Amino acid sequence: MTSLELTFTGADVLLPAEGVVPAELSIGDGLVQQDRTGRQVDLSGYIVLPGIIDLHGDGFERHIAPRRGAMKQMAEGILSVEAELAANGITTAVLAQFHSWEGGVRGPEFAAQVFDAIASVKGSTVTDLIPQLRFETHMLEDYADLPGRIAEWQVPYVVFNDHLPHDRLAEGRKPPRLTGQALKAGRNPDAHFDMLLNMHARKEEVPDALDALCAELRQQGIRLGSHDDATAETRAWWRDRGVSISEFPETLDAAEAARSNGDHIILGSPNVVRGGSHKGNVSALDLITMGLCDALASDYHYPSPRRAALMVAKTGLLDLAGAWALVSEGPARVLGLDDRGTLAPGKRADLVILDAETHRIAATVAAGRISHMSGDIATRFIG
Repeated sequence: MTSLELTFTGADVLLPAEGVVPAELSIGDGLVQQDRTGRQVDLSGYIVLPGIIDLHGDGFERHIAPRRGAMKQMAEGILSVEAELAANGITTAVLAQFHSWEGGVRGPEFAAQVFDAIASVKGSTVTDLIPQLRFETHMLEDYADLPGRIAEWQVPYVVFNDHLPHDRLAEGRKPPRLTGQALKAGRNPDAHFDMLLNMHARKEEVPDALDALCAELRQQGIRLGSHDDATAETRAWWRDRGVSISEFPETLDAAEAARSNGDHIILGSPNVVRGGSHKGNVSALDLITMGLCDALASDYHYPSPRRAALMVAKTGLLDLAGAWALVSEGPARVLGLDDRGTLAPGKRADLVILDAETHRIAATVAAGRISHMSGDIATRFIG
């Protein structure tokens, strides 16, 4: 595939050692180049930053299932997801798909369709799309086949969740909104409740099952994460199983436990943009202030990584280079992608071009190919 060979002049560029400085940036063969290449493009009035690497996002659901039952053109939905990702400066995106007893768009059958669709369009997208499986830990019947299915789906990253309402189930009480949840999953509400009770009753079997599953997945080279760690003990429990990524820890204790043991910490960028968690969990800004964040992810809102990084820089918690690293260099490190994340020579030419005045995204380039461009900047490229 043909990539751009250009030298950008006149812009402020985020360089690895210098920070944001006036500089030229050359790209060619899909990489950042040491020397000038191709023709020059004047980007005066713009800021050039590394492309955003989104470690966890499920905002794609509305594209592939806009209404219940409207899931016929899965591949087309993934392509429309890419358009939204690119328009928000995301050059590498982890698409977080549930494998859950909740059914519907979170059910195992739907997950298989999503992963097949991602694989089917991968060769035709500019944005690098990485599938992530979010597995509900109490689905014991699915453990035996899961490693093989993960390999078949080409999923390199698995995160563990437990969304069972254990407190209510322990009392034999139905959880709120059970009927609506059951109908979305295509189940009779009573049958759905019985299924929840049965999974809760077998909870003592889960630790041993996870021991074996995590060991097998690690052998396959799969990255493993836990979701919504609430306590230091929970984080330690997962670490003992080789689960070294903590997604969206809910408390300061859990985040400190992750940091003290060298685990990666991913926080939600909507938490930053909102000024706090919508669920009342620990503030992402507070954790960033304490150095307890390796990366910010979109979670459910693709515009948020850019906005969050710019907000962190505006507050003075970090300079722009440090704040932007939370959506570029930091995520690359978490995923082990040493070919991207900064604009150093030899790295992938993944970059975002922002209007210096408005900070709106003017263009996105992934591996030297344009994935998004709008407004006046297009005439500069064409000219």
